Amino acid sequence: MDKSITTNVIAALAVFAGYFLAQPILLSVGLFALSGALTNWLAIYMLFEKVPGLYGSGVVPSRFEEFKEGIAHLMMKQFFTAENIERFLSQQGDAEHSINLQPVIEKIDLSPAFDALISTVSQSSFGAMLSMFGGTDAIEPLREPFIEKMKNSLSEISQSDQFHSLLKAELEQGNMVDDMRVKVEDIVHQRLNELTPQLVKEIVQDMIKKHLGWLVVWGGIFGGLIGLVAAIFQV
Repeated sequence: MDKSITTNVIAALAVFAGYFLAQPILLSVGLFALSGALTNWLAIYMLFEKVPGLYGSGVVPSRFEEFKEGIAHLMMKQFFTAENIERFLSQQGDAEHSINLQPVIEKIDLSPAFDALISTVSQSSFGAMLSMFGGTDAIEPLREPFIEKMKNSLSEISQSDQFHSLLKAELEQGNMVDDMRVKVEDIVHQRLNELTPQLVKEIVQDMIKKHLGWLVVWGGIFGGLIGLVAAIFQV
């Protein structure tokens, strides 16, 4: 059972028991505990829901735009700072931390490169000689071996120290970091614009509901203790 409901039910039972059993101390404990738990539960409810006549309720959905700006500011000022982006880009130029281009190379379609090679050969002085041996169809069986050799060569180049040095020098250019930061900021704002007030409310509510439930529990406990002290002094 939900902690908030359990606490309010126990406090309410203490009120009824104290009233019907004519026990002033139990009645006082129950009343104070119920007031503490109920007001804390209402405060939590007012964070997410608008209550007519209660100013300040529904603060999460009503502050929707400020919530989005706060997320954007956090992302850009804490995570995607110029220093962090520059550090990341610099690491990509090191052999130890470099981006693995092998999967990309494997997916590249190098057939146009072979077609360009055939076109170059056919238009050169070797074209007439090639036509004597069946034309471009004669070298078509070389397509797959050519593509395989090209991919192996590209893979070796991408793993060489010279390539890493050139990549690092290119990534460390002054405008690279600024351009990257602008693109990241655009992506962050684009994603945040896809959020709706209802979605934001659900995200925040699900995230902190479990922990806010303890406010109701402790509100009932401390309220009950205050009621106990008050009843003892009255006696």
